[in-house]
Amino acid sequence: MKRFVYIAITLLMVSCGEKSEFDAQGTFETTEVIVSSEANGRIISFNIEEGNMVDANTIIGTIDSVQLYLQRKQLEAQQSALLASRPDIKKQVSSLKEEIAKQKVELKRIGNMLRDGAATQKQYDDIEAHIRILEGKLDATLSTLTKNASTIDDNSAALEAQISALDDRIEKCKIVSPINGTVLVKYAEAGELATVGKPLMKVADLENIYLRAYFTSNQLADIKLGDSVTVIADFGEDNRYEYDGKITWISAESEFTPKTIQTKESRSNLVYAVKIAVKNDGRIKIGLSGEVKL
Repeated sequence: MKRFVYIAITLLMVSCGEKSEFDAQGTFETTEVIVSSEANGRIISFNIEEGNMVDANTIIGTIDSVQLYLQRKQLEAQQSALLASRPDIKKQVSSLKEEIAKQKVELKRIGNMLRDGAATQKQYDDIEAHIRILEGKLDATLSTLTKNASTIDDNSAALEAQISALDDRIEKCKIVSPINGTVLVKYAEAGELATVGKPLMKVADLENIYLRAYFTSNQLADIKLGDSVTVIADFGEDNRYEYDGKITWISAESEFTPKTIQTKESRSNLVYAVKIAVKNDGRIKIGLSGEVKL
């Protein structure tokens, strides 16, 4: 009987000792970006190493863009020559307009003289006819010059579009990271040939890190977006550090519990993934195990 009681007490102690000290478990992850080449050509410079910090949109390398630059200069020269041939409509029709204005003044003078009997009707009619001829010539000249100018403007716009396209290709010869972060892997070196889509480096934001933890459906009632929780980073051999965390995302769908994850309900079949933002002090590494206390 005493032996039975002893065994029962022992089992109870073991059971209490195995009680979970956390509410959820998961692994740390962060935003990782593979930066790939957006241009074809030889890598002229690539001045970063693995472990270096990089700032978003700061140039850290270049791909040869000499041929693109020469093409741009050629297009600029073509555009300049084209615009130089554009007619100055106002200047080219000014003499005609001046002549028409002069003839209209003369027509008015002859009209006054005609009323006084000092001029003939033929004189008046001749000037009037001459004005109509000049106005017809002005209309035809304006039409021709306007069409020529429009054609030149269209061709110039087409060249401008080609120049803009080259500017975009030249810009893509610059190697930049889209995020602030740390270079995890460098895939290429200066002097190598790059092609569009070739990976150049992997960058991760190690300062703002997340714990992807898994909660059972019963626990969802206790958490919501924006909640503050305690995150524990487990470095093994009783090396554990606590961090302040904030829930930033809760999955809308359940999933089967990952094999490496324990839950409060001892291997619940279905769980919900939750992302918890943590400010990294430099110790937390991607893939490290972590736990959550609500």
